[in-house]
This record gives sequence, structure tokens and C-alpha cells, in this order.
Amino acid sequence: MVDNDSADSTLDVPGRFADAPVSVHTIGCSDHDEGVAVRRGIATSRARFVGFVDADNATPIETLDSAMALLRDGHAAVIASRRAPGAHYDIEQSAPRRCGGWVFRRLTLPGIADTQCGFKFFDGPLVRGILGDCHVDGFAFDVELLARMMRDGHDVVEVPVAWSDVPGLTFSAVRHGLRSVADLVRISLSRW
Repeated sequence: MVDNDSADSTLDVPGRFADAPVSVHTIGCSDHDEGVAVRRGIATSRARFVGFVDADNATPIETLDSAMALLRDGHAAVIASRRAPGAHYDIEQSAPRRCGGWVFRRLTLPGIADTQCGFKFFDGPLVRGILGDCHVDGFAFDVELLARMMRDGHDVVEVPVAWSDVPGLTFSAVRHGLRSVADLVRISLSRW
């Protein structure tokens, strides 16, 4: 678990898993950008498979079963998708969030229907080798990671999900929008 100066009870979480079959520990990250924290967690891990999921449970955790099966079959990355065939919304997103998703889809990765569903898992050694080339720290960090994987010829598989919108989004179009669009343009240009 990566703690980037949380002000809530995040630091209490590992104690709840003291008897779990997989140990849970905390590493610090003083940078408040999401991309920095996630990259630090992935880089610190030595696991065969590594990934991240939004803590709001918008993507059902059962999606992990199909993701792990695909990774074991040799796929480089498995991401949840609200737009893959068979996916649906249990609770629909607001119009502004749908609009923001449309912008991300238009400016990013051809062939990927949904880059912003907060559930992405990877072949651990492969993704750790790619992290050194990643520099986007904000909300588009995962788009850059996927773009670099695809540029290097690795596959990204989308799995359909029954997704639920959950209030409390930390992304703000006013605070983060311009930076995110600039990051997306930079990612798009660097792919070629």
C-alpha cells in the first residue's frame, strides 16, 4: 500500500490484514500525484503480477479472477472496460464524467475502448521494465503506461465489467483538466 501523506485512516489498513495469506505493508510517497504513488507501488513490488484498482469498488473485485487468468495465459496487461462487448453500467456516470471519458478516448490509444476504468493489472517484470520511461504524474499516468506497452509490441486486453459510478471523484475538470489534456497530447505525440 502506498501512502502519499493521507489524512484519513489509510495507515490503519495494513493492521486489518495481519493474518492474511499475503502480507500487506505500507511504503511512503510524499508526492501527491496519483501517477507517482502508483508507479512507486509497482516499482517496489516483486510480484509476478501487479496492478491497481480504485478503492471505491466501482469495478467489482471479482473482475480480478478473469484478469489473473488472462495474465497467466501470457497477456501483458489486462484492464477493465466499461465499453468492451458485454460491459454495462449498474449505475451510470454523470454527463460531465462521460464527456471527460470521451476526451480521453479521442486523444489516446487506438484500439482501446476505455482507458479510464480504474482497474489495471500487468505482468510484473514487464511493467517494471517499462516504468523508467514513464514521466506523467497526473491522472493520465496510466494512459502513458499503456501507450508505452503497446508501442513496445505488448498486448492490452480489455475485460467487460458491470461498473457502478461512485460519488467522490478526486478528478476536477477545473483543477486537472488542462494538465490532463496536455499530458494526453504529449503521450499521443511520443507514441510515434
